[in-house]
Formats: sequence, structure tokens, C-alpha cells
Amino acid sequence: MAQQPATNAIDGGLPAASDKIPVGLSTCLSGQPVRFNGSHSRSKLCLDTLAQYFDFKTFCPEQAAGFGTPRPAMRLSADPVNPRLIFSDSSKGQQDLTEQLQRGFQNELRFAERLDGYILMKNSPSCGLERVKVYRDNGYPFTEKSPGLFTKALQERYPLLPLEEEGRLHDAALCENFILRVYAHANFRNEVLAQPSYGKLVAFHSSYKFVLMAHSQASYQSLGRFLATAHEQPLQTTLDEYFPQLMAALAKPAKRKGHTNTMLHLLGFLKNSVDGTSRQHIVETIHKYREGGIPLITPITLLRHYIDQKGSAYVQAQRYWQPYPESLGLRNRL
Repeated sequence: MAQQPATNAIDGGLPAASDKIPVGLSTCLSGQPVRFNGSHSRSKLCLDTLAQYFDFKTFCPEQAAGFGTPRPAMRLSADPVNPRLIFSDSSKGQQDLTEQLQRGFQNELRFAERLDGYILMKNSPSCGLERVKVYRDNGYPFTEKSPGLFTKALQERYPLLPLEEEGRLHDAALCENFILRVYAHANFRNEVLAQPSYGKLVAFHSSYKFVLMAHSQASYQSLGRFLATAHEQPLQTTLDEYFPQLMAALAKPAKRKGHTNTMLHLLGFLKNSVDGTSRQHIVETIHKYREGGIPLITPITLLRHYIDQKGSAYVQAQRYWQPYPESLGLRNRL
């Protein structure tokens, strides 16, 4: 059965004023002094910006496991495929701390079923996303790296849950992609899984068609073909197959070429309602974006102006125009 995103009331892809999207957050990023040395890694991005849209649920696996604060530094050891947690200081012995950590985060793993994303602390042996060093018995690191043990457990239990390290969110493309996936995860849960039906699935997919096109032309086509005959199999089977394909298609940031092709396709809906001179101006603006001369927000704003005036209700309702709150300003940096 496909991972079931938690229920969350979303209106058109935006959180209601009193209903932010639930997202997990490593406790140290919230400013709480829970790091091994008694410090914190407060994230201005998370607390000053994203907290306006996300309801952060903080968690520290090492604190939950009872290691205390401050505590001796720990690291991953033995095997990059199946690493173990030990103290970094060899004078404290090679005690295997793995099971103690795992017992500490079992409740959080169950709770994460209610979340639509998770922001994690980089390089942590518990929370690092994918580049945590794993050390040999002689103290030298392997070439291969691993996710932290808590993150690895999250990935295995909820493979479709959007995860990202806080440090990587300072990259404009990675930040935009993570937030887009969080909203897609929440919207699917609310609009489809809350009361599943073929009609709601088709309506959801219809609203995301041009988001998909920008990310992957192949997925845009294959998911369209899939849904054309999806009613021939049980609904749960359809949901189990559809959602992983959707999240896989959105997993990487859309490229300039993908956005360009999508905007030109959307422009085609105006060929009979907008004069040629205006359409040529839109085309020129889109190509300036593709060449890197202007940000994505410029051609999208121009095109949407004409779509709002002359476009059909179907095109106006596309989530491509606003897959997340405009007030985040994400497309100003793409």
C-alpha cells in the first residue's frame, strides 16, 4: 500500500491562516540547545520564513534516546551500508549505541505519518540526510557515506516523504523543489486520500499536469496514459501506483528548458484570444528567461496576466501558477 500522507486542510495549495502544513524539524535547528556540546544551530530560514507556512514539529533523536546534553560526540562506524553508532572518543570504548538510539526514535517514526516533510541537520550521525561520514575501526573514514540513522529509518518507512537538510535549503533551486514537494504531499493527502475516489484523483492530477510537464515530459505523458485506464483496476491499487510516480517526477528541480516548454505550451491556449503582437512579446520574455537573463517569476507573471483575462477555467485552475504561496518569493530566485 502506498504511503498515506497525513490529513491536512489545504485550500488551493495554500495553508489556511490557522492551519499550517505539519513538517518535522531537527530540534537544534529550532534554536534549542540540544547539540552534543550544549549549543544549537538555529535556522533563520526555518524560524523567520518557513514557520509562517509550516507547523514545525521538533525532534532530537539523541536527546530522545537519553544521551543527555551536553554529551560525548558520537559517530557512525563499521559499515557504510549498515552503520553503527559509537562514541567518537575511542578512550570511552567501542560501545554500540545503535539500539539505544533506535529505541529513542520509534515514537517519532510513528508520528511522522502525520507529516508532509522533514528538515534535518546536516552531518549529524542521527539526522544527516546523505553525506554523513562512516569511520573504519582504525579511525579513517570510508569513501562511501550514509544518511544518519534516524533519517535512514524515516526514508525506509516513508519513502515518499519530502526530506531535506537545512543547509541545502539555502540553494534556491533545492529550496523551491522541497517546498513544492511538501505542498504536493499535503494536497494529495487532503484532496484525494481524505475521501478517495477516481474523480478526486483525476481532478488532482488535472491541476498538477503542467507542474509535471515542467519537471518531466515523460512522467507527464506516462501518468496521463496511466489514469486513462486506471478505473479498470481497484482504486487502492491505482493510488498505490500513482502517488510514487508523482513524487518521483517532482523529486528533482525543474530545469529552465522544462519551464520554457511548459510556458510555451500554456501560451497555446491563448492563440485565438490574444493578438499576435502580445503573444510574440510573451514568447520573447519566455526565451529571455531560458537564456538566464531574467528570473522565472517574470514570464510567469506576464503569461498569467493574459491567462487570467482570456484563458479558460481549466488553464486558470492549474497549480503551475501557484504551487506554493507566492509570498515565499521562490520564483524570484530561479
